[in-house]
Amino acid sequence: MIKVSVMYPHKPDARFDHDYYRDQHMPLVKARLGDACLFYTVDKGLSGPMPGSPPAFIAMCHIYCETAEAFGAAFGPHSAEILADIPKYTDLSPTIVISDVVVGQP
Repeated sequence: MIKVSVMYPHKPDARFDHDYYRDQHMPLVKARLGDACLFYTVDKGLSGPMPGSPPAFIAMCHIYCETAEAFGAAFGPHSAEILADIPKYTDLSPTIVISDVVVGQP
């Protein structure tokens, strides 16, 4: 199983609409990826390692798929639509990491 992590770095004065991201954008992504998306999670950054310090990332999602190829085949045809939705909730550019899940919950 692989995980596609899309992480939005914390920047002072950046715009990020967590409600839109959770309630509109991520359901759109899931709908377009279909069965290739086994499940996804959404995280809202709270703080850094020290009390009161800002989080490294203000928001993240993690999309779980069987393979990177399955993700790419499902994402590719809808990439323009999904990427065009980003300005509706943020002015940040995400960092994207695709990783192999080597330990996880059953």
